Amino acid sequence: MMAAFSMASMTDVIFLLLIFFMVTSTFVFPTGLELSLPQSTEQSAIKPTTRVYIDEEEKLFASTGDEQPQPLELDALVTFLNLAHQQDSAGFIALYADEKVPYGKIVEVLSLGASNNLRMVLATKPVASPGVKKEIEKSGIEKLRN
Repeated sequence: MMAAFSMASMTDVIFLLLIFFMVTSTFVFPTGLELSLPQSTEQSAIKPTTRVYIDEEEKLFASTGDEQPQPLELDALVTFLNLAHQQDSAGFIALYADEKVPYGKIVEVLSLGASNNLRMVLATKPVASPGVKKEIEKSGIEKLRN
C-alpha cells in the first residue's frame, strides 16, 4: 500500500469550478422589453434589483429581481416602488426609458420616486470611446462637404 495522495483529481475539480464561476459571472440580466436606451459616458457598476420601464408608447412596466416586467399605471407604481424599497432598502431603482420617450414623462416618474424618498437612477447604454466618436463625427462632416 502507498501512503501518497494524488492531487490530480483535485486540480481537475478546481479547474472545473474556475470555469463554472468565470462563465456564470458574465451573465447579464436582459431587460424584459426591447428599449433603445439613450447613450451616456457615465456608467455605474451597481445593478439595481428593482426596475421601472417606459416603452416608446409611454406605457409603464416594473419588476424586481428576475421576474418579468408587469404593466402598471402611474398610481400603482408608487405602491409597487414602496413595497420594493421596503424589501431592499439599500438599493437603487433603475429607470429604463426608451430614447423616444418625452423628457417630461421621465421627469414625472423620477419626481414620483423622489417625493417618496426613493433613490432612482436613469439607465443608459455606453457611448463608444471619445476617439472613435470624434472619428465618426469627422467622417460624417467630410461626407457632408463632398
